[in-house]
Amino acid sequence: MDKIRLQKYLSECGVLSRRAAENEISAGHVSVNGIPASLGDKVDPETDEVVWNGRKIESKTDGGERRCTYILLNKPAGYVTTLSDEKGRRTVADLISDAGTRLYPVGRLDQFSDGLLLCTDDGELTNKITHPSHHISKTYVGILTARLDDHDIRELGVPFELDGYMLRPFEVRRLGYRKAGQTDATVVEFVLHEGRNREIRKICAHHGYKLAKLTRVAIGDIRLDALPSGKWRHLTDEEVAYLKSV
Repeated sequence: MDKIRLQKYLSECGVLSRRAAENEISAGHVSVNGIPASLGDKVDPETDEVVWNGRKIESKTDGGERRCTYILLNKPAGYVTTLSDEKGRRTVADLISDAGTRLYPVGRLDQFSDGLLLCTDDGELTNKITHPSHHISKTYVGILTARLDDHDIRELGVPFELDGYMLRPFEVRRLGYRKAGQTDATVVEFVLHEGRNREIRKICAHHGYKLAKLTRVAIGDIRLDALPSGKWRHLTDEEVAYLKSV
């Protein structure tokens, strides 16, 4: 089998992103056949022994084909999107521990938001979807504790400079009205084309609106649908092919 760069191998095994792998190699945490590795090293996945922080990394291949796991989780609010937390908060790892393999979240969904979160051990796909140059759309439904008319909705959808960066165009659509306790509330759909941290919450705060709830319902054409909160399912072959093609 042809040799590949060490950081690419670690990424394809689903243990680290390429950038994280490069950092770990530079820090001396990776060895190949018992010898500390250096950036630029290449390995043969079939014959070389790669160890990261004392853990032997096994190639996920079957007849030359990658064997990866892809799941869709309906993350409840209150869980952090990480596999461990120094503050002792509940993590998404608690929800996907029965998936049969160690999986990693694709991007983030903040602690107070719920909804669709993809998890996989396919480092290449994770890098593709989360890279800043990749703008797969993400659809959210928010409940704003104010009654927004047509003018308010138009104003809400105008990009502005946030934290020194001009927001990319995004879509806003009113889905209807409801009550949030004793307060009139507006149900709003947001479609974003970038993944800036807490972007919708900051957009709403900029206009003086408070979010009572925020749910991610779709990533591209992959939708949450009726999956119960806290549950996960495997992606279909068609959904995996879609993510690899966009």
